[in-house]
Amino acid sequence: MSLIEFRKVSKRFGPQVVLDRIDLRVERGQNLVIIGASGSGKSVMLKHMVGLLRPDSGQVLFEGRRIDNLSERRLAPVRAQFGFLFQMGALFDSMTVEENVAFPLVEHTNKKRDEIAVIVDEKLRMVGLPEVRKKMPAELSGGQRKRVALARAIALDPRVILYDEPTTGLDPIRADVINELILKLQRELRVTSVVVTHDMHSAFKIGDRIVMLHDAHLVFDGTPQQTRESDDPIVRRFVTGEAGDEELAALRDPVH
Repeated sequence: MSLIEFRKVSKRFGPQVVLDRIDLRVERGQNLVIIGASGSGKSVMLKHMVGLLRPDSGQVLFEGRRIDNLSERRLAPVRAQFGFLFQMGALFDSMTVEENVAFPLVEHTNKKRDEIAVIVDEKLRMVGLPEVRKKMPAELSGGQRKRVALARAIALDPRVILYDEPTTGLDPIRADVINELILKLQRELRVTSVVVTHDMHSAFKIGDRIVMLHDAHLVFDGTPQQTRESDDPIVRRFVTGEAGDEELAALRDPVH
């Protein structure tokens, strides 16, 4: 049984169809990477996985159980099994690093303060930042903020981590630190990861499997090697970063 499954999932916002009868299975322990153009619906897929959005039609399943029709109360224990790293980190600016990482534990468990402190220290060590616990988010670099946000995402020992553009805004070296962390967490915590990215270096490094979303459909599903070798023009252009005729047409129009 797949850990997460989409069955004919469709979603539109007004007249725009974002997902059109999407079928997808995410296997346990896998690093699944979702690629595609900006605005193609990749983040919308992540939000369906954790119940932040619900499909207009179709079904979303977790461990074989349908979750898209659950009430918010019944969704809560399912969501507790997910960690979500938002694109910009989404740390609370008014809280220290340790308060940010402790937040899910304070909100969703009955653990005592000293127990929480031990867990916070463990998670910050896991992301390589034990020394920043007393700092405010504004005192951290962009890469450090992402790592603190990741420590918070794993505070409840989730079974699944969802990453929304985890390397956006980072220089290549800081981005590679995030890539290594994603691999480390998969290895040490035995988590399943779903990573939305348009960073192909990252996709090839961390992905066990890569799928591509284009025009509301999944147009590709394969290994990193198969992605590199694909002769599908849509996939190939995205991988190589080359604009096609459609994207360049407007630039060729003469200026009057």
